[in-house]
Amino acid sequence: MKTRLRDQRSGQSGFSLIEIMVGMVIGLLAIIVMMQVFAVSEERKRTANAGSDAQNSAVIALDGIQRDIGQSAYGFALTRLLGCNLQLPFGAPVPLAPVIINPPVAVIPAGDANTDTLLVSYGLGNDQPEGYNVLNQSGTIYTIIGTSMLRVGDRVVAAPAACGATTLVLGTVQAVNASVVQLSTSAAGTGLFNLGATPRFLAYAVRNGNLVVCDYMAANCGDATAASLANPAIWRLVAENIASLRAQYGRDTSGTMDGIVDTYDQTTPTTACLWARTPAIRLALVARSAQFEKENVTLAAPQWSGSTSPTPVAIGVPTNPDGTPDALWQRYRYRVFETVVPIRNVAWMGVVSGC
Repeated sequence: MKTRLRDQRSGQSGFSLIEIMVGMVIGLLAIIVMMQVFAVSEERKRTANAGSDAQNSAVIALDGIQRDIGQSAYGFALTRLLGCNLQLPFGAPVPLAPVIINPPVAVIPAGDANTDTLLVSYGLGNDQPEGYNVLNQSGTIYTIIGTSMLRVGDRVVAAPAACGATTLVLGTVQAVNASVVQLSTSAAGTGLFNLGATPRFLAYAVRNGNLVVCDYMAANCGDATAASLANPAIWRLVAENIASLRAQYGRDTSGTMDGIVDTYDQTTPTTACLWARTPAIRLALVARSAQFEKENVTLAAPQWSGSTSPTPVAIGVPTNPDGTPDALWQRYRYRVFETVVPIRNVAWMGVVSGC
């Protein structure tokens, strides 16, 4: 029998060169698509994370400012003291007021362009707000009625019946004995007002795109050199990526004082009665995302309620650290947080007679 040898090559199969090249092209296209999807996903994630971080930072910062403003004027919410000048341990005298918007640059050096500065003041004592009547004074020794709440180390203001041009001094209690108090300084006064061991005189400003705060009880916040350098030993960081801080007084302008806010503006009160007619502060904090986008994502400068008030205070275009307008400011996303904060200690004064 004849046997036919089977051609072994007839059972072999595989891909041709063309098929391999087509497969490689399809694979490369799939990789390109996947990389593009991944890049877009990462970009959106970075944008979302940056926006979320800026939002959280601004909310926490705004809450802190609200707490300070709500506490402001504690211990000196009296027409006898409001508006008086007070010499602090550091720097120039500051007006004794709950909140001062844009005080003189000798008190708080100007921050970034299109931003406001705030000076928030309050005591931390648990003493009577009406103070102690001074029966007799001999140098640094004051005789008063009752000293049960005074402690060594408390910061005390000796005030006359009307401060006028007198600059008040923040003294320290050196000794307490029955109805006799010894202070670190000698200042003529008919009353002693206890602000507690650690009163607060806080200066808020936006510097180099960050919200910072300085405590006048620890450093000279009016030092322009330290402000320009944003010295972290003096100006403590509160929140990063803050484009602007804006504020307005909520004032009672009715003919007869009723304690109800009628208008918002930046007219700083000049008398004790005008301070008593300022029971609230309206403020806005503008957070900027840290993510720089490839194209413009913000079409117009951020706005807040104060931008359209009778005396508008626009937020304005964000600036560079050197004060020049940021030409690429539209490449960032912004979020405006605003609120009205009651100054409780002023509101609790009620309708003040004669105001």
